Parts: sequence; structure tokens; C-alpha cells
Amino acid sequence: MEVQVNGEWRAFPAETTVTGVLRALGTAPKGVAVALDGVVVRRGDWDSAIVPAGARLEILTAVQGG
Repeated sequence: MEVQVNGEWRAFPAETTVTGVLRALGTAPKGVAVALDGVVVRRGDWDSAIVPAGARLEILTAVQGG
């Protein structure tokens, strides 16, 4: 299935969860927030939140700096 991740179309297996997408991308979960079709997904729901085909997923990473 195709999913738009941070503006780029990517392919993932059907029934992939938010956690599965993060793992496939090699993204460590610490300091990360995820929005699925404009709605923030709580970290506790990542393992059960299925990302549907055609969805828009935004992965935001906290950055420190001055």
C-alpha cells in the first residue's frame, strides 16, 4: 500500500501500524510525535493504529538547539 510520509509517497505492507512504519523507516520513537491524516496519534496507540492506504502521515522529531 502507498502512504504519504512527510510529503513523500512510500510503500508499506497492508495493515501496517504506526509502530511498523516507524520501524520500517528506522525512526527511533524517543522524541517523536505522529499525526495521521491531521490527527495526532497518542504514543500508547501506535501499536494498534493501522495506517490505511492513501493516508497522510506526518512524523515530527523534537530537536534541541539554541
